[in-house]
Amino acid sequence: MRAYGPAWRLRQAGHLSLGQLQVLSAIERCRTAELGGHQLHCSTCDTERFAYNSCRNRHCPKCQASAAQRWLEARQAELLPIDYFHVVFTLPEELRDLAYQNKSVVYDLLFKTVADTLLTIAADPQHLGAKIGVTAVLHTWGSALVHHPHLHCIVTGGGLAAPQGLAAEPNTWIRCRPNFFVPVKVLARLFRGRFLAALQSAYENGEFKFFGALEILKDPGWFAEHLRPLKKIDWVVYAKRPFAGPEAVLTYLSRYTHRVAISNRRLIAFDERGVTFRYKDYRIKSHDRWKSMTLPTAEFLRRFLLHVLPRGFHRIRHYGLFANAERSDHLHRARLLLGQPPPTVSAAEQRTEKTSAPCTYTCPACGSAMIIVRTWLPQRGARAPPTAVAA
Repeated sequence: MRAYGPAWRLRQAGHLSLGQLQVLSAIERCRTAELGGHQLHCSTCDTERFAYNSCRNRHCPKCQASAAQRWLEARQAELLPIDYFHVVFTLPEELRDLAYQNKSVVYDLLFKTVADTLLTIAADPQHLGAKIGVTAVLHTWGSALVHHPHLHCIVTGGGLAAPQGLAAEPNTWIRCRPNFFVPVKVLARLFRGRFLAALQSAYENGEFKFFGALEILKDPGWFAEHLRPLKKIDWVVYAKRPFAGPEAVLTYLSRYTHRVAISNRRLIAFDERGVTFRYKDYRIKSHDRWKSMTLPTAEFLRRFLLHVLPRGFHRIRHYGLFANAERSDHLHRARLLLGQPPPTVSAAEQRTEKTSAPCTYTCPACGSAMIIVRTWLPQRGARAPPTAVAA
């Protein structure tokens, strides 16, 4: 991005959003003198280190590692002694352009519809008859960086019995059948119906914007025609109990909760041909899925910026037993019913302790603590004086 970004940004003037420009600028300046830094000194062996500050942008592949680790530790502290299921809901290809042009609206509908689908089916006495817990994480990319919106969900393999309409008492924990959550086809059909209904409602409320080839959808007739074939196809929903346990799925999700699209370890080369990176071909069922792909630099940047999220958009959300407003009460009741002793220190207290603990740096030579002996402030350009405004 430092080598190619400025020239490419000029050629794309008028075609990039403010959010995309901010991401480009943040990653270009990440760990450079522009963001300031500090000098570290080891009093034991006199080793010195110089480090520049990170950009802390949530789309940067080098930043947010500590935030992701804190998220993982908080979720692990809330795990119950039960099976968990990994459920994935994917938007059909026909809706991806609409989702890209209306990220806030469509992604928000995806979260709400998925949560409603899971909670409704789980509460149905014919399936489980309980209130479950759901943690959902939005991914908008495929392994080759194409736009591929889907939602990863960690779902409890059981829940608190509903207080009405069931023989079970309200304070009863209902477990799923071994290795089975609910029928995937039922999930897919309810998800399809409710999401299409939500799209139609949002369209009627004027929440969508259409550009380019999608401008034809401004006509209600064409919009209805665009949705009609989607009512007949099977939508992709995946549900499986993780064999390695819920910790493995949480670890997998934590790699993507605080960054987007690609990590540095997948990058192979940047030369006159473009950017070469590793990707996983999911059409191959064997272990030899990993391949390499070379994209022109302009195309690589375009694909990366497809996944910039709207400002303030939450890509991690919790529902049911894990809903933020009632999480503590639900987890306390679930632990009592499952015979699990309460944690000695709550996740919130753990985070507070780690936040309040002094920041230490370890010497790479001898392992002793290093101290900051000098700091550099971020470089800020001079601002022009405000212009007078006529009354």
